[in-house]
Amino acid sequence: MRTVAGPTGRVVVVGAGLGGLACAIRLAAAGREVTVLEREAYPGGRAGKLSLDGYEFDTGPTVLTMPDLLADLAGTVGEELSDWLTLTRLDPAYRAHFPDGSTLDVITDTARMAGEVSRVCGPREADGYLRFVDYTRRLWRLERDDFIGRNLDTPRDLLTINLLRLVAMGGFRRLQTKVNQFFRDERTRRIFSFQAMYAGLAPHDALALYAVISYLDAVAGVYFPLGGMHAVPKALARIAEKHGVTIRYGTRVTGVLTSAGRARGVTVHDGEFVPADVVVLNPDLPVAYRDLLPERGEPRLRYSPSCVVLHAGSTQRYERIAHHNIHFGRSWKRTFDEVIREGRLMSDPSLLVTNPSRSDPSVAPVGRQTYYVLAPAPNLATSAIDWRGGGAGAYRADLIETLERRGYIGFDAGVEVSHLVTPADWAADGMAAGTPFAAAHTFRQTGPFRPGNLHPGLDNVVFVGSGTQPGVGVPMVLISGRLAAERITGVRR
Repeated sequence: MRTVAGPTGRVVVVGAGLGGLACAIRLAAAGREVTVLEREAYPGGRAGKLSLDGYEFDTGPTVLTMPDLLADLAGTVGEELSDWLTLTRLDPAYRAHFPDGSTLDVITDTARMAGEVSRVCGPREADGYLRFVDYTRRLWRLERDDFIGRNLDTPRDLLTINLLRLVAMGGFRRLQTKVNQFFRDERTRRIFSFQAMYAGLAPHDALALYAVISYLDAVAGVYFPLGGMHAVPKALARIAEKHGVTIRYGTRVTGVLTSAGRARGVTVHDGEFVPADVVVLNPDLPVAYRDLLPERGEPRLRYSPSCVVLHAGSTQRYERIAHHNIHFGRSWKRTFDEVIREGRLMSDPSLLVTNPSRSDPSVAPVGRQTYYVLAPAPNLATSAIDWRGGGAGAYRADLIETLERRGYIGFDAGVEVSHLVTPADWAADGMAAGTPFAAAHTFRQTGPFRPGNLHPGLDNVVFVGSGTQPGVGVPMVLISGRLAAERITGVRR
């Protein structure tokens, strides 16, 4: 494993996102002097917050899996996660709503879920589900340590016995093809393959090895933190500060100062220079190259599709929904082609609707509800949609009309406050190509082929977050924090 050259005692982390905080805590545990510089007045990065007239919204991820990664992180400094964060396991993890009016609850208790699949789709499909669980569990165990949880410098690092096992399990076939081997019902085929969008690809394009996302989502369990997802970075920031990390909020870094092939520190918006032996960059990786390391240029990448998110505070409560809801349109492959290949909005979109106040009433005024509605959208690199002109308003109206057709009767009339986030807003917030999902997980942008977390020309600059290894999603970003710290300490944990 390549590591940072030279002294590493004094580290500056740019950005208090989940990856930056995870790295900072691990470095503090290893005895480093760590300063985190965050442009906002609070931690979180993409896992931010929005407050509107008594309503509290999560602005980034809403699905939390693998909380053991958080527990392990807290444990590096001798803390119990439960002392800092209250987690509830969601039951069901999701409720899937299909165009024929049927629903299927995704339950992470395997025996109960088999019964649910049998009820909705028949006993043969339930048998396929049990075989799929066994397959994805083995796939996760195979990938976790050799391909996800360690630093990969070259393709040669992949050459282990587990690579042969992964090939034998069909990990390099297409995800939809593999899922179809276990399921015959179109409904189960969708519910166990839509997660490919988290990796920035359509299910019929993604590799089968990404079935591990379905495992984490639909088998290992989905959790909700009291106070919303933003409670996670808040807890990590408090843990970090308790153990000696200095976090400076409202401090915008303007560049990394370099000489003789090394970073000497960073400059901030008021002209101050903050010296460092090592600089860790948590901003979106291409943007960090472009704005903070301009001499290296921005890497050429294929980006994931983006999304539009509608935050709504409402008087309306809907009894037929769960905390997380997937509403599938009638179209499937065609809509992925529209948003990814053609740069157009989905003509018949599948939507994620999250209702956090159902699990935690504190995020809304008494008797009110919060809704987070996510619709896939093309990124700015593939689309010419004018989000700053009339595009945003027109799509908001279309989105609400779609919601009302799918059972959210009176949704528009019940909205008291709302905020729409478009790809243009993601770009303005520092995300390349206007997508919060970073570079797509194509084969050429996966593992050692993904942009590395150790800068190729500056031997003491390290990257952390979804743009580098291992990739997108809260679990992967937390792992990226550990991998970045290992580059600095030289110790694999």
